[in-house]
Amino acid sequence: MLMVETSKLTKKYSDVTVVDNLNLKIEEGQIFGFLGPNGAGKTTTILMMLGLTEPNSGTACIAGFNSTREPLKVKRITGYIPEKIGFYSDMSAINNLLYTANLNGIIGKKADEVVNQAIEDVGLHDKGRDLVSTYSKGMKQRLAIADILVKQPKVAFLDEPTSGIDPAGITQILDLISQIAKKNNMTVVMSSHQLNQVERICSHIGIMSKGKLVVEGSIEQLGKKAGGGKFTIEIQLSEITKEIIEGIKSVKGVINIEHAENSLKIVCSEDLRRQISKVISDNNGLIIQMKLQSYALEDIYLKYFREA
Repeated sequence: MLMVETSKLTKKYSDVTVVDNLNLKIEEGQIFGFLGPNGAGKTTTILMMLGLTEPNSGTACIAGFNSTREPLKVKRITGYIPEKIGFYSDMSAINNLLYTANLNGIIGKKADEVVNQAIEDVGLHDKGRDLVSTYSKGMKQRLAIADILVKQPKVAFLDEPTSGIDPAGITQILDLISQIAKKNNMTVVMSSHQLNQVERICSHIGIMSKGKLVVEGSIEQLGKKAGGGKFTIEIQLSEITKEIIEGIKSVKGVINIEHAENSLKIVCSEDLRRQISKVISDNNGLIIQMKLQSYALEDIYLKYFREA
């Protein structure tokens, strides 16, 4: 099921086009990484998806609801953590969450249950009655995730959710987002310019530059495209013989072989590890290590930005 879909979504401020004909599809349960430098149009896109600002043209739909024509329906099924989080600092964490629950029509005993479960899920149970003014940045981020859980949305939008947090806290927040998304079958759209963080938890990405969606898809698919549709297999052997090299060359789909000491780098048109392993075994070779070269998100990002 498509949970997020945009068609020719466009936003202009005066003569500046901030989001330019954006076409995007995000399926249920995906953790989607929205990548791009500051000013690329990521936050504006999220605001249009949430129905918090209107596009000049095009549409955004969340779970089938039009964000412009049905903004209240969209807000009922979405959660949002902006880059700058706002809570009532003179209230406890629990009272902040109860306020959110009441605003969403959850009251009485049911509100208590939902809030206690949310604050337990994010690891703040022992600090739930503390004033938010005493919270660190990382604790406030956890509280923001709990705030989303109170609503139990179908889609959560997170705008730079690790901004200003120390490295240890970043790992905890990312793991928490991943765990909660899986537990609740929640679709997550995470805006960030930190490639390593997106790569850690996202299966699919979209890269924006100057308001345009440069590319989108699964990291695996984009990695293959970044490699020009070719696969590179790296093998370390106990000994490399002429028979092994000739045997590998005869495998259909092998494009090129590079030989250095006891290692081989083989470029293929497809993943031929099984066929190559058999050739080596048939020629009495011993494989010490074999791996398929993968393209990191940084490689993908740089490739498509150069093309843009």
